[in-house]
Amino acid sequence: MKKEFGNLAKKYKQALMEDILPFWENHSIDKEYGGYFTCLDREGKVFDTDKFIWLQCRQVWMFSMLYNRAEKRDSWLKIAKNGADFLAGNGMDKDGNWYFSLTRRGEPLIAPYNIFSDCFAAMAFGQYYIATGDEKAKNIALNTYRNILNRKDNPKGKYSKSVSGTRPMISLALPMILANLSLELEKLLDESILKKSLENCIEEVTGHFLDKSKNIIFENVAPPNGSHIDCFEGRLINPGHGIEAMWFMMDIAQRQNDKKLIEKCVQVILSTLKFGWDEKYGGIFYMLDVFGHPPQQLEWNQKLWWVHLETLVALIMGYRLTGNNECWQWYQKVHDYAWQHFADPEFGEWFGYLDR
Repeated sequence: MKKEFGNLAKKYKQALMEDILPFWENHSIDKEYGGYFTCLDREGKVFDTDKFIWLQCRQVWMFSMLYNRAEKRDSWLKIAKNGADFLAGNGMDKDGNWYFSLTRRGEPLIAPYNIFSDCFAAMAFGQYYIATGDEKAKNIALNTYRNILNRKDNPKGKYSKSVSGTRPMISLALPMILANLSLELEKLLDESILKKSLENCIEEVTGHFLDKSKNIIFENVAPPNGSHIDCFEGRLINPGHGIEAMWFMMDIAQRQNDKKLIEKCVQVILSTLKFGWDEKYGGIFYMLDVFGHPPQQLEWNQKLWWVHLETLVALIMGYRLTGNNECWQWYQKVHDYAWQHFADPEFGEWFGYLDR
């Protein structure tokens, strides 16, 4: 593959605008109750009507973001409103915590045990506020963000199934998504709050979860300083999460003109790819044990679409910021695998999950 970035950009834009978006515009909108259908088969037929907060929020964010950054298309804003109104009316409990899932009509199904519902909700309403100027959306975004910070040290709260104190452990997922979320809400947050949040995210992700000897990110470590625990969770490496976290860090580093952090992130991305790439069949493993033991997750050797797309984002960002040719070489490899295996040439869109 030649370094014809204009052609590459055209390929991805065309796939997004002419293939991916029409699939969701045509098949996912629930015009009767609001929100979106997200359990669709290859032909776009709905096979389950439950509404998962993560996916509802991602769709509000996506169509709001497209309206804000790509084109002021009224149809996109209408789709975003369809989800935002549904979520504002049904998505939270009395304390402002976001449920995990709802029925089609909006009745709560699963309690608000998962703080990532809140993270995606804050992103969605932040972007929707930028699109509409709706003060209610702004308040939802900011109140949810504050709630996330208050729950940060015990995110599951009363819904946690772990026995407190026996094996304390902190997870990468929350500080990494807070890095992305804080930048998403940059226009809404006070500068001091934003600065402190970003500094904390950098310290936690690159200080606690990054193993300096292996140069890869662990999914779970022991508080307070990131020591390793010899158990399933403590040995877990999620290559997609580690790589995604690195492009979040590079996003912050660009803002701060921190070239040293950018270079560190690029090296972690490359180390993670070497560790997580399937040399036999190609693609990036979903989960791995750092010592090569069988992971607890039965789906460990599947290939997931988001892992490969986040990796493409990280690699092209790393190449743009550093010119490291190894980023470009890996980009070509991941690009070729993704387009050969995930894209559905018959019905459009991409497959989400592949076997090994």
